[in-house]
Amino acid sequence: MDCILPVWSMTPAGNCRCVRHIGTKENESIMMTRTRVKICGITRLEDALTAIAAGADALGFVFYAPSPRAVTATQAQAIMAALPPFVSKVGLFVNASAEEVQQVITSTDLDCLQFHGDESADYCAQFNLPYYKAIRVKPGVNLVQCELDFASASALLLDTYSEKAVGGTGEAFDWSLIPADLQKPVILAGGLNPENVAQATHQVRPYALDVSGGVEAQKGIKSPQKIAAFMQQVVQCDAARRGRLE
Repeated sequence: MDCILPVWSMTPAGNCRCVRHIGTKENESIMMTRTRVKICGITRLEDALTAIAAGADALGFVFYAPSPRAVTATQAQAIMAALPPFVSKVGLFVNASAEEVQQVITSTDLDCLQFHGDESADYCAQFNLPYYKAIRVKPGVNLVQCELDFASASALLLDTYSEKAVGGTGEAFDWSLIPADLQKPVILAGGLNPENVAQATHQVRPYALDVSGGVEAQKGIKSPQKIAAFMQQVVQCDAARRGRLE
């Protein structure tokens, strides 16, 4: 039996909505011919340009002071101002005040927001920018309910649950906990690296991948070799999937 999957359309507000459902092969040929990639934790222009040259679709900037990858709005904007077009700039926040988020938005060229704490849907939706909500996955977390709770989100980012940190743990979670019937695009995060990304892409078939520590030489400093290896694995996995669909 053909698995039924959603097709998304972008609303005028910049959010994704499901417009119809179609069978697996048709859906994949339309929507999943290429897995998008976000390189998160960018702190240097050279790392940003390396990621873009390797094929990254988005760059993540961490506005959370306790993180070893944190940047200020001034530092982030200096990088953003030197980037080529058609690269999405994502700002990551963790339980920040609305005033803090708005100040960063005003001071930078962010395209999208990522909320990685305990923020409510009303809080996330107030900034007039597309956003996605990070969900820290563990047994018992109802991702279908999370999707309903954050109906205004453009996507759900699924990350590893940890009592010690809100992200950047370097550990993967059990991907079998992801329901097959989620309606929103899934951005898979948590412990991804060049060694496991092909398996992750094959098993989960996410809309996008989010990687940070898995492509670093040290915290906050990216490795060109690891970025290239990561992207090569994604490209090869996508090519193999397209071959199966033909």
